[in-house]
Amino acid sequence: MFQEPLKFFVVFFAVVEPISLLPIFSGLTQGATREYRHRMAIKATVVAALILAFFALVGAPFLALMGISLGAFRIFGGVLLFLLALEMVFARESGSRTSTDEQAESQRRADISVVPLAFPFISGPGALATVLLWFGPVPLFRHPLVFLSLFLAVLVVLAISLVIMWLAEPLMSVIGVTGVNVAGRLFGVVLGALAVQFVIDGLRTVFLLHAG
Repeated sequence: MFQEPLKFFVVFFAVVEPISLLPIFSGLTQGATREYRHRMAIKATVVAALILAFFALVGAPFLALMGISLGAFRIFGGVLLFLLALEMVFARESGSRTSTDEQAESQRRADISVVPLAFPFISGPGALATVLLWFGPVPLFRHPLVFLSLFLAVLVVLAISLVIMWLAEPLMSVIGVTGVNVAGRLFGVVLGALAVQFVIDGLRTVFLLHAG
């Protein structure tokens, strides 16, 4: 009961990587008032929660409607997470989260909560793929307790992200860019190993399905 939510929490935390929001949020809100920073952080967290809840509820039925098996999506999700892990390990700017055009647009926007904070930084492709992989086999009406325990883990990660955005300025002065990169590399190693396991599990599922 507690093992799966705990494992999902570790994976989802590594994918969202709330610590990486420090330099991003600090840069996007540089010179802004405290009230503005808090408002953007809260709105971004709420929007991200709604996006993730939507994918958790309808992601698996949508895949079934499109004729895509969870095994196939597990392979794709594993590859996507592995690419994200490589970017984290080498401390590269994540192309899997946002593009140069999106970053340039964010600098001109008065409201940065939805784009780029909620999407694609918090609930980006990696986070959405992780939600589909874990919530797909446990639909709400068949496994309500497991579903709710997993979504509780999502909310905990989002709450951590909110606190980090609220405290971005003092935390950046303590941790610095180097500290953020070191933490990202550590999470990247863990995420890379889990991504490979996703691919292995997906291949096993597909081969067993065709063998049967």
